[in-house]
Amino acid sequence: MELSSFKGRNMGSSLAFWCPLLHLLLLVLVMCAQGIAGRKLTEEQLETTHKLMKPMDQRIQAHHSSSHMDHMDPSHMIFFTIKDLKVGKTMPIYFPKRDPSKSPRFLPRSQADSIPFSSKKLPHLLEFFSFSKDSHQAKAMEDTITQCEIEPIKGETKFCPTSLESMLDFTHSMLGPNTRFTAVATAHLTNSTTLFQNYTILKEPTEIFAPKMVACHNMPYPYAVFYCHSQQSVNKVYKVELGGEDGDRVDAVAVCHLDTSDWSPNHASFSVLRIKPGTSPVCHFFPADNLVWVPTSTSV
Repeated sequence: MELSSFKGRNMGSSLAFWCPLLHLLLLVLVMCAQGIAGRKLTEEQLETTHKLMKPMDQRIQAHHSSSHMDHMDPSHMIFFTIKDLKVGKTMPIYFPKRDPSKSPRFLPRSQADSIPFSSKKLPHLLEFFSFSKDSHQAKAMEDTITQCEIEPIKGETKFCPTSLESMLDFTHSMLGPNTRFTAVATAHLTNSTTLFQNYTILKEPTEIFAPKMVACHNMPYPYAVFYCHSQQSVNKVYKVELGGEDGDRVDAVAVCHLDTSDWSPNHASFSVLRIKPGTSPVCHFFPADNLVWVPTSTSV
């Protein structure tokens, strides 16, 4: 495994860098503890999988509702315009609080590759994981696989890695085979339990110069699955220090998409911002368990 991909310069005390890095190293240790040889999930692993899925019910519901509820759904309140990136700007933001220790973990690639990941195999998968077809877990699995199978939009390359190795391989293919890269992610600096409140930008946002980037979104599934994608259009990555009404402090990662002309008119951002595709850049904050991969030669 190319752990050299994580090598970078001294980044100081930036939690936005160290938190995802430590989380990914923890995932590597979990993989090593599980063993690399391909094998079927044991009964103990299946039991653990069910336990890991239980605390995800809230995420599953929010994930499902995001496709079916109107723009007033709090989980949609992550979007803003690039003009909002200024000190003192206050905006309502939804930040789900997710404990990485309770989230599903990556399987070793040999093991993940032995399990089908296809909508055609969904009945088999539900039987394999002992989930009822009417359960929240079944709906989450179906939604995740469906989103992974949808054709990418123009200029987008997408992939849903089911192992850490495959995520690194995809990132290498997008950023360049000889490019060293690192992950940046949102970090919660306090223990607030408030999911939705007004946040104020406390300092001038810092742009992470990233001519290329790969965004990976954690998806609901019995084991770790990410929706990773890269776009040819120009994007900008920022670190934004936020302060919540209840005293919450967040070192947030945000991405601004400068060209949305190929996006679906039904995208939630257009309802929230009351704009149309291609008329304005669309920015959004990332939850703490999502990753943005950027070359280490950039300033983070």
